[in-house]
Amino acid sequence: MKPDLFESPDYYNIDDLLTDEHKLVRSAARDWVKREVSPIIEEAAQKAEFPKQIIGGLAEIGAFGPYIPEEYGGAGLDQIAYGLIMQEIERGDSGVRSTASVQSSLVMYPIYKFGSEEQRKKYLHKLASGEFMGCFGLTEPDHGSNPGGMVTNFKDAGDHYVLNGAKMWISNSPFADIAVVWAKSEEGRIHGLIVERGMEGFSTPETHNKWSLRASATGELIFDNVKVPKENLLPNKSGLGAPLMCLDSARFGIAWGAIGAAMDCYDTALRYAKERQQFGKPIGAFQLQQKKLAEMITEITKAQLLAWRLGTLRNEGKATSAQISMAKRNNVDMALKIARDARQILGGMGITGEYSIMRHMMNLESVVTYEGTHDIHLLITGLDITGLNAFK
Repeated sequence: MKPDLFESPDYYNIDDLLTDEHKLVRSAARDWVKREVSPIIEEAAQKAEFPKQIIGGLAEIGAFGPYIPEEYGGAGLDQIAYGLIMQEIERGDSGVRSTASVQSSLVMYPIYKFGSEEQRKKYLHKLASGEFMGCFGLTEPDHGSNPGGMVTNFKDAGDHYVLNGAKMWISNSPFADIAVVWAKSEEGRIHGLIVERGMEGFSTPETHNKWSLRASATGELIFDNVKVPKENLLPNKSGLGAPLMCLDSARFGIAWGAIGAAMDCYDTALRYAKERQQFGKPIGAFQLQQKKLAEMITEITKAQLLAWRLGTLRNEGKATSAQISMAKRNNVDMALKIARDARQILGGMGITGEYSIMRHMMNLESVVTYEGTHDIHLLITGLDITGLNAFK
């Protein structure tokens, strides 16, 4: 394994906009990624295995629920700190960032935001420490971009609910201890329920043969007359707006995370372009290679400013779902284009596991689709600016 020589680009001195706490949090995450993720991630991706040994380290750097208050086990950090942690982790690998995003924004966030005090005390500390791992069940085999059409449902059976249905493309599901599952009541209203591993009729088959997010565990959630205690219903919000609020938080993390993947591809390509000799000089001296590199750093800088501004708005409680959609769509698209250009700079070496670029490129093909596809986010922006709904 080659040493991790990554240096973070900051062309517009955006660090000047960060607090000392932000920089400390980022440094802790960056150092951990260099020490614990970079040396093992290529092998994990080749083997299509999630490296479970890193769970404790993710907890230690505050990657699980960083913005959850300290009284519930979180770090009590702001939204920019959360974004920076996701950026550094995805610089290592999108699949590892997915694990942290799901735990934070799709499991801890709904329990904190919509759960009872008893649920917060029962689950959040264990989730923050990594003792419990969680997953989020919204997407179904026939309902992805249209989650409101879900057929997973639960019925009142006296002292418990009976849950039936299936979810798919669920990160963390093969090893998750709990699942926050969204299902329709007998009245057709969407609610969140906490389903625990070991409940009879609940299974989590793993999804195999992925070409993307190979170092992340993906699976299904199957519910066959699962008896869920009534105290496991999230009581403080129902309707489709509840899971969409969770997705806003996760999409915000993705907007930052994608920058990390782009940075890694750019840094690798820049270093290679300075070292690789052809026609008697470094390939970085040729105009076409400089064009690629100059456009990369320009797009990264624009994405950094977009993410920083969005983080400021999130801290102020002013960020809209449409603004988050724009950042997610733009920054993932940016990262994909940079990965492809960086691969070209490396030529044939770009497809090997000696470098991270091809792994990032494959991972980003999932990131551009999950938690709102590229096209869906475009239509969200279109609806926001025109007031005309293209979804119906």
